[in-house]
Amino acid sequence: MISYSPFWQQLQELHISQYSLIHHHNISPSQLNRLKQNQPVSTETISLLCSILKCEVSDVMQFIAP
Repeated sequence: MISYSPFWQQLQELHISQYSLIHHHNISPSQLNRLKQNQPVSTETISLLCSILKCEVSDVMQFIAP
């Protein structure tokens, strides 16, 4: 399973709000909702988030073995 909990931790550490992602970085609310529910998102979205947060993929998502 893929978990996006590192993404939420990064947002807190960097003091970036969901509002900012939606209104300043054009991340759709539905994408944020998918991340909250650990549902699949595109590699394009992951790339964009890494670019916004200036981080690596491992700072946004992690694999959790079943």
